[in-house]
Amino acid sequence: MPAVLWDRVTLTCQGLGTSSATTCYKDGRRWGQQGHDRLTVTENGTYECNRTGTGLSLPVRVSDDWLVLQVPARPLLEGDTVTLRCRDRRNSLGTWVSFYHEEKQLVELRNGTELTLFPLQLHHSGRYRCRGWLKDREWVMSAPVTVTVHVPVANATIIPGPLAHQVHAGDNVTLRCSVQVGSAPVTFTWLHNGQEVAQGPLLELRDIDVEHSGTYQCMATNQLGQDGHRVFQALSPELALEVTPWGHRDTGGVTRGHQGVQDPWGDGRS
Repeated sequence: MPAVLWDRVTLTCQGLGTSSATTCYKDGRRWGQQGHDRLTVTENGTYECNRTGTGLSLPVRVSDDWLVLQVPARPLLEGDTVTLRCRDRRNSLGTWVSFYHEEKQLVELRNGTELTLFPLQLHHSGRYRCRGWLKDREWVMSAPVTVTVHVPVANATIIPGPLAHQVHAGDNVTLRCSVQVGSAPVTFTWLHNGQEVAQGPLLELRDIDVEHSGTYQCMATNQLGQDGHRVFQALSPELALEVTPWGHRDTGGVTRGHQGVQDPWGDGRS
């Protein structure tokens, strides 16, 4: 991204429903023929499509600039390798190409039009440009492109707060779930004896009873990338809660168990 007009770009709209329910837009205005899910791009601009039952797609920008800096459209994760490509309309880049991050020059290449970042770290996020010498057009600077480095969620923990050493029927208990790392947005799901019981970072148990006894875990999830197709999950260690009925020997309390990490989609790190 961005796509370039000189690559003869064809956009295809995919989603629920039939192609007859497709509407395409360019810069916010209806574009092309109604009911066609393929669009050959002839003008630069920002394109979207809409299909009944799916809604509006993510925008795709198509550039016709003399010089562009392209980055992969996939979600970029911490530790990945990414290559930035500086391209010109006539493939006439000279021998000097410079790359900039947040308007500060990173490197000037005598021969080459690509910059590889490895391993990706959070500080690599930001706006990038490239500058090159185009024959008969002198020095040209590309428009900025944004690189966003995402961090999969990891190391979920449950913090009792406040939680007494002895837990009796009728008490109130609040549990908080937190993660050590993870790009926002992070969502939280609470499990009681393996069954989902609540959503959100806080689990508030009011006027508890012996039925609240058992193991508790929280599962933190973040979906990375614009389309959210890379999903990561981290499962906290178990917290065992034993509720003592009033009038019984004080044996109630909490203990901790093992920790688990999940990546059920199998396409990333957790």
